[in-house]
Amino acid sequence: MEPFINYILQFGSLNQQQTDFILRKAKTLELHKDEYFSEAGKVPRYVGFLLEGVVRFCYYNNKGKDVTHSFVEENNFVSDQQRFEAQMISSEYIQAETDCKFLVFSKKDWDEIGNTILSWKEIENLIQKNCLLKAIERRSPLVSEDATNRYFLFKEHFPGLVNRVPLSHVASYLGITQPSLSRIRRNVR
Repeated sequence: MEPFINYILQFGSLNQQQTDFILRKAKTLELHKDEYFSEAGKVPRYVGFLLEGVVRFCYYNNKGKDVTHSFVEENNFVSDQQRFEAQMISSEYIQAETDCKFLVFSKKDWDEIGNTILSWKEIENLIQKNCLLKAIERRSPLVSEDATNRYFLFKEHFPGLVNRVPLSHVASYLGITQPSLSRIRRNVR
């Protein structure tokens, strides 16, 4: 629980009573590798904080190919926030890449936190901005780089992740084929 509290305290001040209240609203959720935290075609059930593991955000393109558009590692929030807030059907999947452990909040509990702690909405907005900026920072350089440089940037932004997730998902994230990724990896050793 300490990593979660330390994370949210980066974005605002909360007293002990407030953090205790938030923790009372949290439940623990464990997922095995390949299970879904959220699925396309369903309303997202939770906002989660990833305590252990790695998840990926993905969708299926018009050719039925699975496309990875981001990864999230430990000590970060995981959610399809916009659709969770609106209680709308999601168009993407959030899948466990490894066995994962989360602190999760239902919509009812998340709303209760926001309605009880006056500064929570501001903290929540800052967390969302931070998550968005991280995603943009990781994704933007990939657009203009060649495949080898995209791989180096991936390793820089996600050190050690290449050993934790399937190479097919890394290749998908980088916008290259798995054989191309294997060639790049062979050539840079």
